[in-house]
Amino acid sequence: MKRIYESSAIHRDDDDPFSPGKNRDDDRPSSFRTLPSSWLSNRLLPQAIRRRAVTVHIETPASTYDQGVRIPFTITMKNSMPFPVSIVTDSRLVWTWDVDGRQEAADVSLHDPEDEETSGITFARGERKVIKRHWDQMFQVDEREWERAPPGEHEIGAGLNVAGAEESGLYDRVPIRIDPV
Repeated sequence: MKRIYESSAIHRDDDDPFSPGKNRDDDRPSSFRTLPSSWLSNRLLPQAIRRRAVTVHIETPASTYDQGVRIPFTITMKNSMPFPVSIVTDSRLVWTWDVDGRQEAADVSLHDPEDEETSGITFARGERKVIKRHWDQMFQVDEREWERAPPGEHEIGAGLNVAGAEESGLYDRVPIRIDPV
């Protein structure tokens, strides 16, 4: 196709509306420049509105599990607004999960303190982010030592890594029960 337009096989006339005009590279419209959605969100929307736009929900397939069975859970984060939203997080770890308040089911720190610089997560308009994880009913008590979770009531939580996440709806929890075998 390019050869036809670059050759003289087509009659070109700027005054005739039914024939193509002269092929000029200098007056072609350049592609539209776009601004990153995170930049627009950060500049135009207050943080409080951005936080209200996103919801976090966690769910498990069942509410009761036998001891020793892997527990799958799904975290769904959704932007309910018709425009992109960017949320500033407390560290480069933009979201986290916990079991009974133990981050990632561990009593030890799993992340370097030097990683604690702010970052962010961006949601396109109406975007839904779905994350699937599981918990093996084990708590990490040392770097190389794990212990089994006792039978009874437990709570799995997940959400964005921001201050006041639970109060602003950016963190959700689901209760589960572990039955002894």
